[in-house]
Amino acid sequence: MSRRNAAAWRVLLALLAISLLLSGAISSASPVSPRAALTSYADIVPAPMDARPGDGAPFTLHPGSVVSVERGSPEAADVAEHLVGILRPSTGYLLPIVPATEIPRGSNEGIALLLSDVDPAVGEEGYRLDVTERLVVIRARTADGLFAGVQTLRQLLPPKVESRAVQAGPWQVPAGRVLDRPRFTHRGAMLDVARHFIPAEDIKRYIDQIALFKINRLHLHLTDDQGWRIEIKSWPRLATYGGSTQVGGGPGGYYTQEEYREIVEYARLRRITVVPEIDMPGHTNAALASYAELNCDGVAPPLYTGTDVGFSSLCVPREITYQFIDDVIREVAALTPGPYLHIGGDEAHATDPVEYLYFMARVTPIVQKYDKVLVGWNEIAKTDPPEGSLVQYWHLSQTNDEVVEAVRQGSRVVMSPAKHAYLDMKYHPGTPLGLTWAGYIEVADAYGWDPGTYLAGVDESAIAGVEGPLWTETITNLDEIEFMAFPRLAALAELAWSPKDVHGWEEFRHRLGAQGPRWRVMGVDFYPSSQVPWR
Repeated sequence: MSRRNAAAWRVLLALLAISLLLSGAISSASPVSPRAALTSYADIVPAPMDARPGDGAPFTLHPGSVVSVERGSPEAADVAEHLVGILRPSTGYLLPIVPATEIPRGSNEGIALLLSDVDPAVGEEGYRLDVTERLVVIRARTADGLFAGVQTLRQLLPPKVESRAVQAGPWQVPAGRVLDRPRFTHRGAMLDVARHFIPAEDIKRYIDQIALFKINRLHLHLTDDQGWRIEIKSWPRLATYGGSTQVGGGPGGYYTQEEYREIVEYARLRRITVVPEIDMPGHTNAALASYAELNCDGVAPPLYTGTDVGFSSLCVPREITYQFIDDVIREVAALTPGPYLHIGGDEAHATDPVEYLYFMARVTPIVQKYDKVLVGWNEIAKTDPPEGSLVQYWHLSQTNDEVVEAVRQGSRVVMSPAKHAYLDMKYHPGTPLGLTWAGYIEVADAYGWDPGTYLAGVDESAIAGVEGPLWTETITNLDEIEFMAFPRLAALAELAWSPKDVHGWEEFRHRLGAQGPRWRVMGVDFYPSSQVPWR
């Protein structure tokens, strides 16, 4: 029998079972044979604050199970839709979403997502998950917490639950309890779509992959010397001309404003905030090539397809520069409901240092004008960023007086130290992709540092979180993104989410090994590090 025909038969059999159940011919409590080993609370990534397996029988999802959701909460309903979107294709079950005013009673009802009677220990983004033979209950104060609990539940179900085709059960979750909340509020992944253009559908797939590990920020590096990737209606040549190439001279591409809105909404439904980056005053050759008036000499340079950095700069003295920036930020801010806007600011070697300070003093009020929180690479720390700004630390050193001073003035820090967090670095000398300027980063290197104590003079209370940047000088497609991001991004996600006292390399590498079967079902082209005992 062909694979397609086998899948069709499985669908028909599942529909027949549902029909019989609804007609009363079979019971939702019908016994199933335990054909698959149960998953373990000891395998969850990121590690929860507190996870305790129970002594009772496992919960079993049945054709008659339902997902009940807090009445009157559209965001909780969105989380329920996300959950059934994962469960329905692999189980073949209907799993209707029904309103809940209390925990349903009876036998094998299903999964409840509730925003009431919440343990205060979960905070704003945490959750409590309780699994009994009859019911799975996730309680949280917010939809963010419910979503985080759903990601933990996914890892407690068999890996084949991630399949897009109907699979054979049983669909069991071991009895137990999880009480969990994040260490840091910012748990990010950055993707450079400027060096090589990555289509919107691939961005969405990456969003699905990072959401599993409770990542809640997607930082899109939208502009650089090699390409401008977002449509700006008031300056249309930025995308149509500035976006027409990429590293190596390929065709490039850009997102229309509608495509960008779709990415933002897709991320929102997975509780991920998009952080757009418009890099300036350097990394701007694509813009300079598109509009001659942005150059001090009035002459547009040719498009650039190499990988050098630090050679371009907007013309700081010209007023047209600030009209251009105002227009770009206005349009991008209007497309981005999240609170953040990243202005880059790194490697501006072609900008006079005095002019750099003047430039940032002009640009910062524009970001504030459109009600966005300023974010920039750690070079902006020397420009006296406004209170509440985010300084993204990427340098190799563990000391930086400028960042320390910015923190004293009210900024917070996103930790992305290149020698631990840069996902475009090679794993080892034989890695076919990636760069080496920050060193080789194996999984143990990505995991083996503490964001709360890494930067001298910066207390953990000033750390907003952790982010894993993935630059694309050598990366051209989603398979290559997956190979470089996983498993290292899962390591960074644990540093960002899990409390420090549960961190431990030996325990982590075994938990990480448990993700292998799940990634294989999901089709993630991960790097099978020899440091990890893959299952």
